Amino acid sequence: MAEMDTSSSGGKGKKHGGTKSKKQSTRVDMTPMVDLGFLLITFFMLTTTMSKPKTMDLIMPKDTKEEKDQNKVKESTALTILLGKDNRVYYYEGLAQDPNAAANPDFFKATSFANKGGIRDEIIKKRDEVSKLRNAKGEPEDVVVIIKADDDATYANFVDILDEMAINRIQRYATVDISDQDKTWIKQTETANGVK
Repeated sequence: MAEMDTSSSGGKGKKHGGTKSKKQSTRVDMTPMVDLGFLLITFFMLTTTMSKPKTMDLIMPKDTKEEKDQNKVKESTALTILLGKDNRVYYYEGLAQDPNAAANPDFFKATSFANKGGIRDEIIKKRDEVSKLRNAKGEPEDVVVIIKADDDATYANFVDILDEMAINRIQRYATVDISDQDKTWIKQTETANGVK
């Protein structure tokens, strides 16, 4: 707050003998300005702390053409998950490299993101089954989940399946382009179940 001192000491009560000029001193009180500065600093510190983006770390392998540098996945440790339209999830065990595997009616299965009886239960079942296997060093094997998204799958479903990987502590998973064979199996399953 600015104050002006308008008191006059000239004349000392006498009316005559000339007048001295009035002394005017200005004094600016900086206390409210300092308070405002600290309030602004506090406000910006809190808002920047709360507005940090939350992201999921993805470790991507290097892209290589040489077969010796590529990661190999065992058929017995793989679980392939396909994301379809309308929140549908399809899966099969293994890599489906055997053309006769699809002849088995229990090979290609449909499920959902439901908490009970959904894809989470299938991931847990496969993880527990694979953890009983031992590699050449005698260590337990890790399940490898291969995620393939159809053209009709939504981004939300993709994020949901990545959340399932984090929830179920799946350390090895990969996102792969969907094959024509996988698309055919999805269409056949949808036709068999009366889905348009």
